[in-house]
Amino acid sequence: MNSPTLTDLAKAIPTALSATSVGGLSDEALLLAIREVEELGRHVDALRVVTAGELAARSRTEDGPAGLAARKGCRSANELLQRLTQVSSATAASRLGLAVLTRPGTALSGAAMPAKFDHVRAALEAGELGVDAAVALTRNLAPLQVRVHPDALDAAEQELVAAATGTSPDSSVSASADEIRIQASVWRATLDPDGLEPDEAHAMAKRSFRMGPERNGLVPVSGGLLPEAAGRVKRLFDAYLTPTTAPAFLSDEELADKNAVRDPRTKDQQRHDILIGVPDAMARSGDTPTVGGAAPTVLVTVRAEDLDSGGAGYADGVESPLSPTTVKQLVCSGGTQKVLIGRNGRILKLGSAERCFTAPQRRAITARDGGCLIPGCSIPAGWCEVHHVTPAAEGGLTHPDNGVLLCWFHHRTIDTSGWAIRMRAGSPEVQAPPWLDHTRRWRLATKSRTALAARVSRHGP
Repeated sequence: MNSPTLTDLAKAIPTALSATSVGGLSDEALLLAIREVEELGRHVDALRVVTAGELAARSRTEDGPAGLAARKGCRSANELLQRLTQVSSATAASRLGLAVLTRPGTALSGAAMPAKFDHVRAALEAGELGVDAAVALTRNLAPLQVRVHPDALDAAEQELVAAATGTSPDSSVSASADEIRIQASVWRATLDPDGLEPDEAHAMAKRSFRMGPERNGLVPVSGGLLPEAAGRVKRLFDAYLTPTTAPAFLSDEELADKNAVRDPRTKDQQRHDILIGVPDAMARSGDTPTVGGAAPTVLVTVRAEDLDSGGAGYADGVESPLSPTTVKQLVCSGGTQKVLIGRNGRILKLGSAERCFTAPQRRAITARDGGCLIPGCSIPAGWCEVHHVTPAAEGGLTHPDNGVLLCWFHHRTIDTSGWAIRMRAGSPEVQAPPWLDHTRRWRLATKSRTALAARVSRHGP
């Protein structure tokens, strides 16, 4: 009887487990299916790496036009692999790179030689090691091959493969690819501490932060942070994303009964909103360099009639127009200054700044509010904007009795989120959305520890 071909095996998969039948599996059957599918995937991935390596061996640059890739009209093995498999260039490069490190060699005498990472090769071919873990392991240890004794490198490889496959004497639980990457980096630092300096020097030269052109209402950012810089940023995010607070008008049991959402934003959106507060806080610092004799300020221009009717605005250095909602928020927090321009473009009149809270007013509001007034929000006062509770267009004054602290997000959404704010005898009160508190009661709001301490002293023994 002939052995089944790869095509036969591929056709047999839907018979063993079809996509439509997954929903009918029990919990235990589903977990078993995931493990078995992953084991099957590891065998397939191993063949992907081996076949990619053979393709690269037959497409060597030194073979010139006689190479396999060249004969098929491709510039490289990577391009040919992409065309054959429809994978991305990065995926093809990952397979080819791993193949180089796990492909057995041949000595000049013709004798077989083990692969550079033979333990990884064996575990891959046995279907015990996933490609992600193999890549994480080899990328960390490969640079050490010219600087570390082979025995020490072999020991590190064996330990990491055992950890990834759950065959370590210390643990029978397989480590994830992310855990292997961390463990491999520790091995690398331990075996070659002197190699960290060149790596850091290279990283210093490559550090960057870039902002691209606006697309679809967003400005893409890219670049690379030094590890210690990334650590600081992550800790900053951690400090303000700790899930210890929620809108506290209802008990946890009541929130659970209502199936309430504590924060509608994703973690990425929350990080974005936190990051916005950093430049604002720095711009208000006396140590920040000035631009044109003033603190760094985004200049937004809008026609007077558009400001009143809800028209678009335009920001210096930003290509796309700003929506009426954005203009309204910026006016509320940053104030306005009227400039009368004649038909010929001449500036006829320059008014004074309006609707702008002064630094002493902001300090007073900060002392009273202590941070963003919305319950559950942990953004500190220094990163908040001052919101006119009664808009200036409706007669609201730029006075501490009409200003409260809101973070960028809650300021942006105050008219649509369901939260309401009012001033009562100069003190801010908040009202939760109906989905969060059906009683719709108004409550005093403050994050100021001084104000909270005063309340405790008034109600204490």
